[in-house]
Amino acid sequence: MQYALITGASKGIGKAIATQLAQRGIHVLLVARSENLLQKLAADIQEEYKVQAFYLAIDLSKADASKQIFDWCINNKYTVNILVNNAGYGLSGLFGNYSLDEHQAMMQVNMQVPVQLTHYFLSMLQQQSKAYILNIASSAAYQAVPGLSVYAATKAFVLNFSRGLQYELRKTSVSVTAVSPGATDTDFPNRAKVSDKALKTAEKVNMTPNAVAKIAIDAMFARKTEVVAGFINQLGAFLVWLLPKKLAEKTAANIYNL
Repeated sequence: MQYALITGASKGIGKAIATQLAQRGIHVLLVARSENLLQKLAADIQEEYKVQAFYLAIDLSKADASKQIFDWCINNKYTVNILVNNAGYGLSGLFGNYSLDEHQAMMQVNMQVPVQLTHYFLSMLQQQSKAYILNIASSAAYQAVPGLSVYAATKAFVLNFSRGLQYELRKTSVSVTAVSPGATDTDFPNRAKVSDKALKTAEKVNMTPNAVAKIAIDAMFARKTEVVAGFINQLGAFLVWLLPKKLAEKTAANIYNL
């Protein structure tokens, strides 16, 4: 029996991806920090969609979290053919306002965990007739973002890691897809402590987690390499490519009151 493993599955885009995969009859493995939310989601999915849904509550910022996830799958004989690296968060404001430990914890979740999980599961994925890696990047991956400097850099890493890996695996059964959402109606702004000005700017272009999840899943099964979710975000990525970098950075800095 094959499963889709989704990190950050308790809410937001991860929850929407897990639910939509279950709607398609795919068994799911749910990973996040919040045990109560995972327990409820797993129960709801099993009841409504009649698929198996198991969960593991774990803090992905811990150095050994990825190994624990892999061991959990091996010990329970869960065969993963879809790996969704969705978990991630940001820290908004000046770089110096946060401790090194805070920056490194975010880098662990946003960058190290996708690399670690991909490394652990790659052999298993390659043994399947069709397998997929879906990495959730961000529209912030396309430029430097003053006020989200480290977060944007982590997502640029995810995007480029995905593209490089997809090329390496192009002749195998495994495809790699990077999806870059923009502003989405999730808990991201609260955890990132985004300013009121940035929140109001985002409200004008917010997408729903369900809309982003559908784009992501469709792109994954179409074996696309890179997709920016939503026309506004696609336009933004194009303009960032077209315009001088300093202008794009100044515009972003203004949103974050810098």
